Amino acid sequence: MPGLVKIGKTTQDEVEVRMKQLFSTGVPVPFDCAFACRVHDSAEVEKALHHAFGNARVNANREFFRIEPDRVISILKLLHVEDATKDVESVIEADATQADLQAAETMKKRRPRMNFTELDIPLHSVLWFKDASAQVTVCGPKTVRFQGEECSLTAATRKVLGYPDNYPLQPSPYWTFHGKTIKEIYENCYAEVDEE
Repeated sequence: MPGLVKIGKTTQDEVEVRMKQLFSTGVPVPFDCAFACRVHDSAEVEKALHHAFGNARVNANREFFRIEPDRVISILKLLHVEDATKDVESVIEADATQADLQAAETMKKRRPRMNFTELDIPLHSVLWFKDASAQVTVCGPKTVRFQGEECSLTAATRKVLGYPDNYPLQPSPYWTFHGKTIKEIYENCYAEVDEE
């Protein structure tokens, strides 16, 4: 869900039932499954993740966290888990009505892909990695220059973090411009769109 990540567990036999519970009349569109995996001891893994991200928990009685999904995914991948994302996504899609799927697609379309020009970040601006260990220079509406090469901000983030080229992540929380993260700038820019 926008701005929130749910970290939870279920058994393989209960996935379909659990997805139906999650997508009830209490949420506007189906959940987007950022990552699902099979683990040896789901209770232990869930407990560890809830503890690790406890300071980002929205409500002590709920499994929702105000964090980026890739932070959780990176920890799960360190455990060498079996990726089950496609299986869970197919369950979600099979259970959603056409109206649900259209609403989810509309929601995705409302917020455009990150564009530095639209975010009022001029060409040649310098973006700093959150710990100031790296910097990139904006060289196009959707590209930056990092270590002498033009690439996407996602590609630059992967290089800084030492992740493989196909590693899924959202780069905007990692970079800052004039003291604000790119994510904050993006959220402020498109907050009005969400209210329409």
